[in-house]
Amino acid sequence: MPRLRLRTYNEAFMAARILFQEPLSPNLSRRRTREHTLYLAIVVLVWAVVYLGTIFHPALQDDADTVHAEAAREMVLTGDWVTLHINGGFRYLEKAPLMYWCTAVSFKIFGVHDWSARLPLALGVLALLLVIYRLGRRVYGERGGLYSALAMATGFGPFVFTRILIPDMGVALWMALGFDFFLSSLEQERPSRTVCWGLAATMALNVLTKGLIGLVFPIATIVIFLLLTSNLRRLLKLRLLSSVLVFLLIAAPWHVLAAIRNPAQGEARGFLWFYFVNEHFLRYLNKRFPADYDTVPLWLFWGLMLIWLMPWTAFIVQALAEIPVRLRDWRGGLSPRQRGTLLFAVWMFVVLVFFSFSSRQEYYVIPGVPGLALLLGGWLARESDSPLDSPERRSGRISALVLVAIGLAACAVCVTLALRSQSPPPNYDIAELLKKNPQDYALSFGHFLDLTPQAMGAFKVPLLVTGIAFALGAIASWLLRRKNRAVAANLALAAMAVVLLLAAHRGLEIFSPVLSSKVLAEKIEANWKPGAVVEENGDYESFSSVNFYTHHQTRILNGRRNNIWYGATFPDAPKIFDDNESFQKLWQSGTPVFLLTAEESTPSEVNSAPYCRLRKWGGKLLLTNALKLCPVPLPAR
Repeated sequence: MPRLRLRTYNEAFMAARILFQEPLSPNLSRRRTREHTLYLAIVVLVWAVVYLGTIFHPALQDDADTVHAEAAREMVLTGDWVTLHINGGFRYLEKAPLMYWCTAVSFKIFGVHDWSARLPLALGVLALLLVIYRLGRRVYGERGGLYSALAMATGFGPFVFTRILIPDMGVALWMALGFDFFLSSLEQERPSRTVCWGLAATMALNVLTKGLIGLVFPIATIVIFLLLTSNLRRLLKLRLLSSVLVFLLIAAPWHVLAAIRNPAQGEARGFLWFYFVNEHFLRYLNKRFPADYDTVPLWLFWGLMLIWLMPWTAFIVQALAEIPVRLRDWRGGLSPRQRGTLLFAVWMFVVLVFFSFSSRQEYYVIPGVPGLALLLGGWLARESDSPLDSPERRSGRISALVLVAIGLAACAVCVTLALRSQSPPPNYDIAELLKKNPQDYALSFGHFLDLTPQAMGAFKVPLLVTGIAFALGAIASWLLRRKNRAVAANLALAAMAVVLLLAAHRGLEIFSPVLSSKVLAEKIEANWKPGAVVEENGDYESFSSVNFYTHHQTRILNGRRNNIWYGATFPDAPKIFDDNESFQKLWQSGTPVFLLTAEESTPSEVNSAPYCRLRKWGGKLLLTNALKLCPVPLPAR
């Protein structure tokens, strides 16, 4: 008999059971069932605290957040579930519809609220965590499933990019579910219809979530994996003809209907050109029109992977070292664990490499983050199951010590900033403490680069919580690992990460006035009279939350661009665009006008007649020509 080299207690036990065909004892079976239930409960509890507990505040943000929420609201209002609309009738055909359908269903059931807009996204995260748990469990065991799901649930990137209504976590969900079907297909000599059609269905749902990358990513991952393992003929066993039919039955109807209902008209070039050519190929080549986005430097795009799953990426070196790299292993010698590890690695790198050659934003990497979470969870499970004096245990203690150094440095920075900052005055406006950098606003969180030392006083409590929690959590993880209590150490890291995310959420609430115009919308509603007009100075996206919260269509001054540009090219587009001359006539006409403008770019036409400053908040002004709303009108100049 060949000599067995068994590296973990679990491997030794399972090998012995297989050799002697010994069934699991009832007591062991019950213990594993309880362990499985406990781990699932931990994952759901962490999700509930982090994701469900944060859907009520703060207000939805201007730009993508409320533009997408408004598209879902108007879907419910008009009953048109094919062509999306924004701002009272403008066609909005940039995105695939599944996220909007889910949000619209939530609005129909629960009404239009901040939390009902975010609920489908939060439920999607829960589904993703459960699928990640299942994938980790099938490849690495129960603890592998737990650690993988916890890494994803408490990662900074997944959390921060679910603060906005964007579909990227949905892409991750369908990819994860699809790869679960794919792994099942590898375990069957002749893959079943359920497995093959399930894989096809996940690709179709992914296309309905974010377009063609929903097809490109899973196919590229599967093909590269099969090429590496010299098993490309396996594709022929996936019931390709019937699977393609399943894909088309799910994915094709919306695309066909959208093309029929939105043909080329006048200036508009039609859905097929705009959606596929402009929004897919030209966006990838950084030639999409209009160019209302920026490109993250390549080194930062890759480097941010260390941040998106912090603190778990302290163990990234060990996790990446688990990837089988020898050619002879790829060609038939892979164990189920190695096979899963290779698939997860290819998954992550396909996403990273794909966007390395295109325009890219920070959140584009999110569909590949679950692959890294699974790699991390797999290594952490190996560490937990290893003998007490094993290299894995020693390696884990070293990484935990590195994390202590990072935690202490972060604590020193956060505490220093908090103690040196000055408390803001009562009823302060956070925007008055910032230094604006408009050149960075095309980035997802470019507004946070406006923070100054003076503004840090508003974030004193979140800073202190972040610094202290980071240091204590890292120290606890290290001390517990020194006592060979790896499971407890990882649960301490998860608890620390939950505190850090809640502190980040509190920081987002404090910063909310800069990101949202809800306060101005509430002021408009409090003074609204039939026949009044809302006018935005500049882009629709700059004050899109006003449209969402008031449900009033907004006129736009010098802003026929960005998200509203394409819809404005159709003949049936509402005529709501003003230039300086038409706005001045409207302002002086006697019609009540509520003007929304950035403080530094107030149009000079406002001074052509007496006016009233109703509200200033978040660096934005709400002005009106309805003088009776203001006791002391500002004179014309």
